[in-house]
Amino acid sequence: MRRPSGDDAVRRPPRTRRGRFVSRPLFAILCSGQGAQHPGMFDLFADAPAAAPVFAAAAAVLGEDPVAFVRRDGAPIHDNVPAQILCCTQALAAMRTIASGDGRLVIAGYSVGELAAWGCAGALDDGAVLRLARLRAEAMDRAAPANHGLAGLVGLRRGVLEPILGTAGAAIAIVNGEDSFVVGGARAALDEVCARAAAAGATRTVILPVAVPSHTAWLAAAVEPFRVALDAEGPRLPGGRIRLLSGLDGRTVWTLADGVLKLAAQIAQPIDWAACLESCRSAGAEIALELGPGGALARMAQAYFPPGAARTTADFATLDGLNAWLARSGG
Repeated sequence: MRRPSGDDAVRRPPRTRRGRFVSRPLFAILCSGQGAQHPGMFDLFADAPAAAPVFAAAAAVLGEDPVAFVRRDGAPIHDNVPAQILCCTQALAAMRTIASGDGRLVIAGYSVGELAAWGCAGALDDGAVLRLARLRAEAMDRAAPANHGLAGLVGLRRGVLEPILGTAGAAIAIVNGEDSFVVGGARAALDEVCARAAAAGATRTVILPVAVPSHTAWLAAAVEPFRVALDAEGPRLPGGRIRLLSGLDGRTVWTLADGVLKLAAQIAQPIDWAACLESCRSAGAEIALELGPGGALARMAQAYFPPGAARTTADFATLDGLNAWLARSGG
């Protein structure tokens, strides 16, 4: 596990006269990226009054009630534009319905989940998050070159993987762990990377079902349109009891200007999710909840938290059960 670096290594919350940290985050919120959308993804929150404004805001952006949309046979829930809207809707609906204790939170998001994290942290209004999710996806679709995508690789260290990527003309998109990566590039390059990685000892290689090489330089043209739109939505820093992390490096968003630049830049620069999880742990978080859809982030977080302390909303059949677990765990 890595030690905190950069500004998080030296900057801390204010101290009391006795030298103790105040408002130290104890509860980590993890906002999921794309890939795990399914027809029942909103079932846990569909009838919760607190989630109704989120679903209404999503309907205005999606053009259809999101709960009905995902349940409709043949709905394009994995297409980039609806997928990004749906994932942000899920995070916001979950956040509005869970009991978050005394409000001491550290919040991080994976890929488009980082945009949702800004909404969960109160740095953007729900409607703004959902409008930006649509704009982000559309800008990425316009910027994406044909016949490109992403692949997942497990079992090789970065020093072994990078020469393979360089030879094939591919690039790291997401660092999930010391031997777990998502890489982007042309389809032919990804096929070559997977073959060479397997020959070098990778335990898993898979071409992901996406047509956009997210978090790589191929999407550079999408960054500025998103940044301009983000600025126009009136973002703000979270309240003092909430720590919001940047997906680029896992560092706390201390200034609005820096946060806006990083949230836009991650469209075309690699995400360091491992750094985000390490920052959650080193900030003092004792439990972690992935808001969904899916549970990939919770599974990755298990290496950073005690047994049973990293869960996903998908683990629970009812909101009462979820909130009871949070209460027992101190969230």
